[in-house]
Amino acid sequence: MFNTLLIANRGEIACRIIRSCRQLGVASVAVYSDADAGALHVRMADQALRIGGPSPAESYLRIEAIIDAAQTTGAQAVHPGYGFLSENPQFAEAVSAADLMFVGPHPDSMRKMASKAAAKNLMAEHGVPVVPGYSGAQQDAAHLAHEAQQIGFPLMVKAVFGGGGKGMRIVTDAAGFAEALAAAQREASNAFGNSEMILERYIEHPRHIEMQIFGDQQGHAIHLNERECSAQRRYQKVLEESPSPFVTPQLRAQMGAAAVAAARAVNYVGAGTVEFIVAADASFYFMEMNTRLQVEHPVTEMTLGLDLVELQLRIAAGESLPATLLEATPTPAGHAIEVRLYAEDPEQGFLPGCGHLSRLQLPQSSDHVRVDSGVEQGDTVSIHYDPMIAKLIVWDVDRERARVGMREALAECSIRGPKSNITFLEQLISHPVVVEGRIDTGYLDRALDEFLPNHQAVPESAIVAATCLALLDDAAAAAAKSLPWARTDAWRLDGRAARHLHLSCRQQDFEIDACGHDGHYAIHWGEQTLQVDGAHFDGSSLLLPVAGHSLRLHAWIDGTDIELHHAGQRYRFTRLPNYIFEAGQSESTDEVHAPMPGRIVMVKVQPGDRVQEGDTLLMMEAMKMELTLRAPRDGVIDHIDATTGEFVEADTLLVRLS
Repeated sequence: MFNTLLIANRGEIACRIIRSCRQLGVASVAVYSDADAGALHVRMADQALRIGGPSPAESYLRIEAIIDAAQTTGAQAVHPGYGFLSENPQFAEAVSAADLMFVGPHPDSMRKMASKAAAKNLMAEHGVPVVPGYSGAQQDAAHLAHEAQQIGFPLMVKAVFGGGGKGMRIVTDAAGFAEALAAAQREASNAFGNSEMILERYIEHPRHIEMQIFGDQQGHAIHLNERECSAQRRYQKVLEESPSPFVTPQLRAQMGAAAVAAARAVNYVGAGTVEFIVAADASFYFMEMNTRLQVEHPVTEMTLGLDLVELQLRIAAGESLPATLLEATPTPAGHAIEVRLYAEDPEQGFLPGCGHLSRLQLPQSSDHVRVDSGVEQGDTVSIHYDPMIAKLIVWDVDRERARVGMREALAECSIRGPKSNITFLEQLISHPVVVEGRIDTGYLDRALDEFLPNHQAVPESAIVAATCLALLDDAAAAAAKSLPWARTDAWRLDGRAARHLHLSCRQQDFEIDACGHDGHYAIHWGEQTLQVDGAHFDGSSLLLPVAGHSLRLHAWIDGTDIELHHAGQRYRFTRLPNYIFEAGQSESTDEVHAPMPGRIVMVKVQPGDRVQEGDTLLMMEAMKMELTLRAPRDGVIDHIDATTGEFVEADTLLVRLS
């Protein structure tokens, strides 16, 4: 085993790899960009070297800089993590050429799998089921349209290179093919530098089930069971689990054999994943092979009691796969579920976010709960990279207990700073299609409104809880000052006067009067009056005794920000100045601003053009997403301040209507 490993990555996967290095006694070397100088993976590593500017092209994609860092620090091996250079054969070759060990497959194996078209043909030759379609070299639009007609609709347009849902479109009829093809080609070209496409018959309501594979340098190849990743939004995985609630032992054996055949076809070494589309009748088809460790690998680790990163490192050092794994595929113990916590706004089309994490509270790790994160409270989610905050993984003896455990783990989370998808994940984990294990890859996109936060009336229990939390926080702040005139409980010589609070939640305002102190309050708003006897806040939970009925709620307060979690719902209150009602500003329907920093990739209108509400005005690329900005109303384009290729800051005025 080598004694020093350089990790050519950042964020939670870099931190994950460092933890395995510590267990093996291997020194870790981190690399970082200017944006990551104080990042968690830098703080955790034994050594850390700067490799360039904030953008990936200036840092984490610079092969020469990473090789230089490895040689400078005396590292003998390089782990690519996932994303960035992890599936780049030129990087693997450069590592080997520098007499370093690459923790991953041979470059030739990567090349065979990098092209979806070539990979599909190779898999068919080795008896792995593939979806009918077109994967030829002729790529002009007319020929592709002809092939689409031969395949039939609906069909999938997919980028030959790359992954992560980029360069993919579902086309339901011939009329929409040209536009979908152009969009997929443009997205693929921007993301991967290659616009070649393949066409595949679209399997209706499919499941996404993948097999974890491993190969060693002695020629062994095995699988470590499946993960189901059918909960997806725009081809991006949201929830993963193992074992799949759909897979029978017989189907597992068939898919496992196909996955091992795929590994043997490319002489695979290291950790990889063979992804399959699975139809409702349990027929399955090869989709792609990921020649790296997957984001969702922890659910396999939790159900098999393995450390997949440790296996990677041992295989890279020349060791064989353990005899116990070669003798038989291990049987999964219990059930594990993973969700991805992102800085994004589900109510604004999952717009990626960034910013300072002034509060980041995640559940405590235990035998049942695991948290993989690349940030801590006080860190910043950078605009330059994927906005993942953490992965939550929960294990239990069966699926339902794991699901309920995940629901509780999410309830313990609280974030202040960029908006997050916590509420979306809470809706997802409790939705019938997840509870019953019948979600397919398109369900979230078809029925997204079912998972978005609702804005129903705020229950009186939440109003009372927020009021008590504000009063207890005021009292604690006053007590800390130890000055009688700092008290905020309305004390006076002839008794305590009523205190007035103004709270806002879910676009509703509440004017509240409260009398009492030390957790004993009479609370009045509108026509309601409730008596609280002995409310207590311990910093994360609020005990709320009301009318002989006691409730315990997850609760957080930070200045004017109050957050509560009760009965599966999350409530965010803002404490406003008393007696001041701020009129909501109506959004301008004359101007279109950049929703976040990004690059203009297309301008589709000119001054003087007449547009209708919803027409596409321009397209932006930001945080690995392509955003379409549309006309807010019918009108005429008066002014455009955007050019293709230009980088713009958030809130920049781009288009004005007259």
